[in-house]
Amino acid sequence: MYTRIIGTGSYLPERVVTNDELSEKLDTGDEWIRTRTGIRSRRVAGDGETVCELAEHAARAALEAAGLDRVGMVVVATTTPDNIFPSTACSLQARLGLRDIPAFDVQAVCSGFVYALSVVDQYVKSGATDSALVVGAEVLSRVVDWTDRSTCVLFGDGAGAAVVQAGDEPGIYSTHLHADGSLEGILNAPGGPGAPQGAGAAGIRMEGGEVFKSAVKVMGDMVAETLEHNGMKESDIDWLVPHQANLRIIKAAARRLGLPMERVVVTVDKHANTSAASIPLALDCAVRDGRIKSGDCVLMEGVGAGMTWGSALARF
Repeated sequence: MYTRIIGTGSYLPERVVTNDELSEKLDTGDEWIRTRTGIRSRRVAGDGETVCELAEHAARAALEAAGLDRVGMVVVATTTPDNIFPSTACSLQARLGLRDIPAFDVQAVCSGFVYALSVVDQYVKSGATDSALVVGAEVLSRVVDWTDRSTCVLFGDGAGAAVVQAGDEPGIYSTHLHADGSLEGILNAPGGPGAPQGAGAAGIRMEGGEVFKSAVKVMGDMVAETLEHNGMKESDIDWLVPHQANLRIIKAAARRLGLPMERVVVTVDKHANTSAASIPLALDCAVRDGRIKSGDCVLMEGVGAGMTWGSALARF
């Protein structure tokens, strides 16, 4: 039994915030941001726009692409849910009219989509369900400190989704998940509902240099682990779809895999780091523009706060 990705979808809010617009309020500029991150603009959700609405747009596009109107479960990866409870997945399930099926959220920040994909892969391969909707959705614009140029320029809002279904031909070969909680101090957003009164201020905190070093190392390690597990070599990979955080990190991952940048899906310039949404956003972009075709072998990998990291290798 294999888990096959049979449809993808994505959604970006209408509002575009360019580097030039940020430079009007911050001590930064387009060249400073582009040369360090590769980001040219980011999308920001409207005042009344919820993360569940973003997720719904992406989910409906993926379901339409898959030719399905019902699935066996819904899993949403998000760091920025609309409510403490119920889960975004339950809210999305209701919007889609999918009653009486499992629905829950996964929180692994930028690795969230790969984590969620790994969960549904196990459900399908065990026979517990025959299909699933996997969504990554974020409204990070409501978490960042817009006065901190070292972090606010990096993030944006969006959603991406994939529909998976059981099949008897190779689909998802394997997924690999890791975490190291001892590294939580280099990237975090303190002050959740369970924190003591007065703990932590709102906003993302990041030690950029440490995050860069950790991300480059673990993404390289994941390549080796994934290829070894599947008895493959670098030349067997047709496309790399990495977490869209920083162009320098993406280029480092491509070098480790021995892939030219022409075989790497890059969308970070258009929407910045959308955390759990970034991999499915990039995946849907490459599927819809015809780069990723039937039969292609695709490696997806992400690194996020926690630290968490993970990969998924799939045949399309």
